[in-house]
Amino acid sequence: MRERPKVRRPPVLLVAGPVLVRTLGIAGIPLIVAASDATAPEFYSRYCNSRQILAARDQPEALLRDLIAAGDQLVARFGQRLPLMYGDDFMLELVCAHRRLLAERYLFLLPDPDVASALLAKDCFQEFARVRQLPVPRGLCWQELADCGSPVLVKPRSKSDWKHSALRECLFTGDSKAIVLASGCEAARQPLIARHRDKLLFQEYIPGDDRQLWSYHGYADEQGRVLAAFLGRKLRTSPPLTGESSFIELMHDEARTAFGRQLVERLPLKGPFKLDFKTDSRTGTHALLEVNARFNLWHYLGAVNGINLMQVAYDHLLGARPPGPRPYTTTRRWIYLRYDVRAYRALAARGELSLAGWITSILSSRTVYNLFAWNDPMPLLMSWVQRLFVRARRVPGLVVQVLKRWRSTAS
Repeated sequence: MRERPKVRRPPVLLVAGPVLVRTLGIAGIPLIVAASDATAPEFYSRYCNSRQILAARDQPEALLRDLIAAGDQLVARFGQRLPLMYGDDFMLELVCAHRRLLAERYLFLLPDPDVASALLAKDCFQEFARVRQLPVPRGLCWQELADCGSPVLVKPRSKSDWKHSALRECLFTGDSKAIVLASGCEAARQPLIARHRDKLLFQEYIPGDDRQLWSYHGYADEQGRVLAAFLGRKLRTSPPLTGESSFIELMHDEARTAFGRQLVERLPLKGPFKLDFKTDSRTGTHALLEVNARFNLWHYLGAVNGINLMQVAYDHLLGARPPGPRPYTTTRRWIYLRYDVRAYRALAARGELSLAGWITSILSSRTVYNLFAWNDPMPLLMSWVQRLFVRARRVPGLVVQVLKRWRSTAS
């Protein structure tokens, strides 16, 4: 009979990139990293103890079968269910849709089904927030837009697999997650917006720059009690106002912490969560923009500043006693340099940031990076190697095209 491996700490099955691999790794938690691509950068992290290949995401039924099969094998091997963690909305939606099947094989904590489904669809969340009296921006239906003279925000209704959607390709430029227009009337006049209006959500725009964007991150138990939490603030996004985080930091603010905790209990939330807010630059009031019920890049920044929410989740799922108060520092910042270069260019073009100011903001900070780490360089190096191979494969085709053009002009 095959003996079960003797391990001091059960591993986590993690479906996420290098940032979350490091978050668990620096806590000394063993990792089985799962991905659909055999060359995924996270497989080359020093913290990756074992690999699990999954079916491609465009085959969700096959991917689910792979997760179930892996869970059965891991339960047989370790004699217990292992924690399952993930870092994007695709996996969150998959786990929510099949929570009973997966809960027989893994340990995880989700919000109740009605809450979880509302968080995944932005239009459902609008109604959900209204019923629970959450402080969200006022929603506008299509028929109201033409009569709205104030600025509006246009964003997709669904968050699932947003980065690879056709809607993003045709309507949203670059890494933008929303569009800000001067008025609802202007939005209603745009043909592309009119054509895709059933896939879009319209809200009043909350004025303020990137520094008015902040978030409350934490982990809550089965009763919705927050076990640990921290506050974060965006310094720059790419593109500004509506894009991906490019430069962020943690912060302390007792009033905002209490405000976030109150909303978590009102929802209620369970497991990992992130509440995104924007403070109105005119009134100082806080508007709730979005709620996510999964792990994310902010947890790495929290971990290097002394509060590791993924470790809190791991301990809770395995039955450890709830942690006491967890103080954290704000000395380290996180940067995605490629995005931050774009953010600087956009802000410089508007006269809002000088080159000296941008460089100083980075050099004066103790930063951690999106993909690179001095003590874990292989994920970045392997991503560069893969890019070089992709470009090398294109060379023969480019040579053929050049020769064809040369022959056509020569004749």
